[in-house]
Amino acid sequence: MRIALVHDYLNQHGGAERVLEVFMNMFPEAPVYTLIANLEKMPERFRQADVRTSFIQNIPFSKNHYKKMLSLFPLAVEQMDLRGYDLVLSSSSAFVKGVLTNPNQLHICYCHTPMRYVWDLYHQYLEEITNPFFSMALPRILHKIRIWDRVSSQRPDHYISNSHNVSARIRKYYNRESTVVHPPVSFAKPSAATTNEDFFLIVSRLIPYKRIDLVIEAFNKLNWPLVIIGDGYDKGRLEKLAGPTVKLLGYQSDQIIHEHYAKCKAFILAGEEDFGITPLEAQAHGKPVIAFGKGGALETVVAESTGLFFNEPSVDSLISALLRFQNVRFDPLQIRTHADKFNEERFKKEIKVCIDQLMRK
Repeated sequence: MRIALVHDYLNQHGGAERVLEVFMNMFPEAPVYTLIANLEKMPERFRQADVRTSFIQNIPFSKNHYKKMLSLFPLAVEQMDLRGYDLVLSSSSAFVKGVLTNPNQLHICYCHTPMRYVWDLYHQYLEEITNPFFSMALPRILHKIRIWDRVSSQRPDHYISNSHNVSARIRKYYNRESTVVHPPVSFAKPSAATTNEDFFLIVSRLIPYKRIDLVIEAFNKLNWPLVIIGDGYDKGRLEKLAGPTVKLLGYQSDQIIHEHYAKCKAFILAGEEDFGITPLEAQAHGKPVIAFGKGGALETVVAESTGLFFNEPSVDSLISALLRFQNVRFDPLQIRTHADKFNEERFKKEIKVCIDQLMRK
């Protein structure tokens, strides 16, 4: 069976890219089609792969300014020629679910979320634009992309969603049903937690909807130690907000991230995630999670057992949860056992079963 993998962008290594990496391991002969790739920012596994980019890749400065080319992405996706494949497996949170396939091909889309900046985060996204020209032009561009997104959402033969949370969005925005297969915790579960040092941890892309600013404000008020690992365009603003007990380490290797998971007191998740792999990675190290009680966290964190929730996206609500955390005892073995339910072998098995069933149909 000839298989093609399709992914939106390969310019950062986050949860979606970890899922793609598992697909690449499952189907090692399959090429990876993507709109744009900056492989210097990706792990070695991607640099060794057969990665095929769109014409966007050849536009000057596209690697760093690809977001300014949004209006070209639908055209670039539709120019991907996938006629030579029996199965197209797309990994999408934006555009590539819209690739064109024929009736003799099976297109399965593993959907991390419908395009958030044209649907549920549309108004928030516009508020973050400071350039007057883009503020005027972007609503029209996103309006056209929203129409294309709705039309192209009918192209996959079947959707697999990464959570019940995302499945509900797919049903609302695309009027399509989906099979829920939770993403994998993609590294080996440690045999034991190491230490509990006196710091809390965030591992995240530094972008506004992750609400890391809220966490920094809370830790500034408490004067408690917080370590933030990750990079993104919101880094400069967050560095200005950070008090003396908050450290922003930027991008770090998996090894450094593992070490911080193993040593932290607890992991903090303040944004509404589609699913959220990093809280599970922390739990795989036996560490509890303090999470905003909405979205994907409700499917990965068990209240009072593997973590705590705060119910309002506010500094006071988070501080209340942090103070409550001081009086709750968590069992590291119980937390690791919960995380193991999301292991990589389980993910591969569920994906293979889904593909086999759809191919037989």
